[in-house]
Amino acid sequence: MKDIAGKVAFVTGAASGIGLGIATALAQAGVKVMLCDIDKAALDAAVAKLRQTNADVDGVPADVSLKAELQAAADAVIARYGKVHILVNNAGVGSGGSYARWPDGMTDWVIGVNLISVIDGMAIFGPLIESHGEGGHIVSTASMAGLLSGSGSLYNVTKSGVVALSEGVRQELAPRGIGVSVLCPGFINTNIADSADHIPERLQGAVPPPPSEGPSLDALEGLRQRLAAGIDPLYVGELVREGIEEDWPYIFTDNEFESFVDMRFAAIKAGFDRIRGRTPRR
Repeated sequence: MKDIAGKVAFVTGAASGIGLGIATALAQAGVKVMLCDIDKAALDAAVAKLRQTNADVDGVPADVSLKAELQAAADAVIARYGKVHILVNNAGVGSGGSYARWPDGMTDWVIGVNLISVIDGMAIFGPLIESHGEGGHIVSTASMAGLLSGSGSLYNVTKSGVVALSEGVRQELAPRGIGVSVLCPGFINTNIADSADHIPERLQGAVPPPPSEGPSLDALEGLRQRLAAGIDPLYVGELVREGIEEDWPYIFTDNEFESFVDMRFAAIKAGFDRIRGRTPRR
């Protein structure tokens, strides 16, 4: 995929933030891009803005946590462009709270968007990419939270799953000429702290509202401030474009958390050292 001009990409969560940054960077490189998002108004605005640059783009609204809607979006890509080469599983929502206080609605929403849609996206688009024999690439957005469990929230759990899934599928698809990358961004200037604004109607009332006071609100405001001062999503998109062209297995956005990853793997290594030399009982 070193020459991506003229290829076709499908990007979820593409109406804003990282998804829009990726869609923009790919369009600037001559890729035909189908943007997908649950927020139709924002999606239409993003498509219209990109078209002003003469980019060959289109949009399809979908709740990607529902496989039927993701399949319909895939059908729309084929109807519009005839084939697809690049899949970007980017849609994601934030969550928090104690492990003992996750209502079923929040579990369904966060796991559905952050992890199940990635599994379904690969299952639906992977065979479409294989079918034309021209090669391709799959990028899935995880997070540094996928490598550093932190609070152990549902968000971290789903992002760890995206890392593991990407690592495994990369091995499976490499012999077929399809690359797989996992994007692990740090703090990016996005609106993920306000994910609750986009809870689908079917889950309204089942997902608790954001905190309105106390320590939880303070933590949320702190996150919003970090995000507001975060990295430009278009810069992330440019890194993703480069990662596709060079077939990077991992795409990072900065080195802020590198030392913490080193510490995590040092702790894992220490676990092996503790039992080194012992003979397991059979």
